[in-house]
Amino acid sequence: MQVTVKDCVALSVYTFTFLLGLPSNLLVLFVYVRKACKRGATPNVVYALNLCLANLVLVVWLPVKALETLLQDWRLPPPICPIYNFFLFSSLYGSCLFITAVTVGRYLSIAFPIIYKRYRRARISCFISAALWALVMLHLSFALVAEGGAYFVSIQDHTSACYENFNASQLAVLLPLRLEMAIVLFLLPLIVTSFCTLRCVTLVWRSNLPPMGKRRVLTVALFTLAVFVVCYAPYNASHIVGFVLEESVDWRTYAMLTSSCNVFLEPVV
Repeated sequence: MQVTVKDCVALSVYTFTFLLGLPSNLLVLFVYVRKACKRGATPNVVYALNLCLANLVLVVWLPVKALETLLQDWRLPPPICPIYNFFLFSSLYGSCLFITAVTVGRYLSIAFPIIYKRYRRARISCFISAALWALVMLHLSFALVAEGGAYFVSIQDHTSACYENFNASQLAVLLPLRLEMAIVLFLLPLIVTSFCTLRCVTLVWRSNLPPMGKRRVLTVALFTLAVFVVCYAPYNASHIVGFVLEESVDWRTYAMLTSSCNVFLEPVV
């Protein structure tokens, strides 16, 4: 077993993310649950709670990711591999969609306050949240089944790997599916998030809010968009590049590093 500098960096990032992400998301969860109990759930509270839960799912599995990186081998029981991947990627793409939902809610509350208030119901937000989770899980189910191996664990050069090594027939199914996931679960939400953010910036800038209020709203909106791009673009770019090159690119593992950072950046949002 040989641990490279990149592996040490990855291990440090996962450890740092776990230590920051766990308390920050538990704190946010506590604050929003208390807020919902006292004042009732609003759409933003519903989406924020789902975003927080998605982050906590990733945080819980980060020690497994760190262990896999450190050992350069899959040492856990094989049946854990598909469970691990399912929760890892459902957290990643769930976070994408719920950041978009939060951004859309902010835009509608600024652009159409009267109409939005009429349909501002927690029940509708719960239905939307369930639909977003169903969309994520449907894609992940197809992606995991596409591998087609026993427990998704492969052995290469006397080293076990969880959901990494694929043959030509598996890649023929997996690569187009990854491309579709990058488009539907990342690029489209990115377009919607960018549009809503830029419209919020324009409307707030032209509004009669005091300068301090404008700066606060603009900072939150732009920071949300920056987190979205920085955290999720590299990993989804690996899907697009892999489809073009017709292979599973090696740097996908390291592209996950920025995606994991969302668990301590998003509580700020």
